[in-house]
Amino acid sequence: MLEVKNITKYYGKNKAVNNLSFTVRDGEIFGLLGENGAGKTTTFRIIMGLIEANEGTVLLDGKKIDYNETDKIGFVTEERSLLTKLTVLEQIKFYGVLKGLDENKIEKELDKWLEHFNIKSYKNRKIKELSKGNQQKIQFISAVINHPKLLILDEPFTGLDPINVKMMKDAIYELQKEGCSIIFSSHQMEHIEDFCEKLIILVKGTPVVSGSLKQIKEDYGIKNIMLRGEELPIDEIEKLKGVISVNKVRGELEVKIESKDVASKVFNLVKNKNITKYDLVEPSLNEIFIAKVGGIHE
Repeated sequence: MLEVKNITKYYGKNKAVNNLSFTVRDGEIFGLLGENGAGKTTTFRIIMGLIEANEGTVLLDGKKIDYNETDKIGFVTEERSLLTKLTVLEQIKFYGVLKGLDENKIEKELDKWLEHFNIKSYKNRKIKELSKGNQQKIQFISAVINHPKLLILDEPFTGLDPINVKMMKDAIYELQKEGCSIIFSSHQMEHIEDFCEKLIILVKGTPVVSGSLKQIKEDYGIKNIMLRGEELPIDEIEKLKGVISVNKVRGELEVKIESKDVASKVFNLVKNKNITKYDLVEPSLNEIFIAKVGGIHE
């Protein structure tokens, strides 16, 4: 289990991370979100022991993270961090040995992951000869070759097509089943919604949203009604108290309401019309992110 307790980090007078706390339990996938420059990378570096926080502590399984603990952490960076003149086997052996693994065990694990990603034939190919997507797979393998206790994923799907995204997701779920604690960061909110039950959104190093995804959506309040039908009374819907906006979206009518209590008022207006769809849906994480982060800049 990872415990981040009240960490604060300054660069000069600039406060990059401000009193940040969260816990990632064994087998849990936790979302750490924010704009570029929000403090995510600084947080990752503190967790990995690359830099020290000015205040607060970070514990992995109850122990402060030092050189004895960093081998238990895997990190997939947004930027490529591969030695492109090496072959795939040489690259993975290099990282595996650094993590204290036996070379035979490294090669056995590598074969398993290459088969999972359907790239067994690339084992002795040089990194520079691989596509960006396949390089991303190798970067992932290098981070998990030792079955880490904690895995940090920063934009792990970069350069991957939908088929390979599914392969990567399956690999992440496999590690989750092993009990790995996973921190997931992405600007693609649909991936966060797929993976994370709990998350934090940072703005300038300060948490502005935190908790379970379910509770965050509930607390946000605003809901969407998706309508499809003939002769819908758009003008009347717009005049209802509690209706924020009415827009046409991909052939449907999206009615944004202040709370689910307003839904019955909308239904009463359309129930006698020829409606073929009436769905009350939760707001997307993307919508919440824009509202919470964008509003701070106004």
